[in-house]
Amino acid sequence: MKPLHFLGSSLRDLKKFPMEVQQETGFELRNIQKGQPPSDWKPMSIIGPGAMELRIHIGGEYRVIYVAKFAEAVYVLHIFTKKTQKTVKQDLELAKRRYNQLLKQRKS
Repeated sequence: MKPLHFLGSSLRDLKKFPMEVQQETGFELRNIQKGQPPSDWKPMSIIGPGAMELRIHIGGEYRVIYVAKFAEAVYVLHIFTKKTQKTVKQDLELAKRRYNQLLKQRKS
């Protein structure tokens, strides 16, 4: 099973979610660590190759953008509450920035 790494404020942001959402997110991330697909997701190629969006629908809409394509770990780039139909540009930019930082780290 791959280790799980939260980048930036992702873990802090997750802890702000309602407990039921935290538990469902943990369950889904555990499956991802085991190499299994989450129950509801979509590719996020706008963030970078291999980036995915986990969708949690419990009393609202919650999103986890992560990358699981690397052999060494699953990286959680960004966690947020989705309040509109379209993902807010700031959330996409933050995830993209963390993805690029991850790529730089992996090269050094």
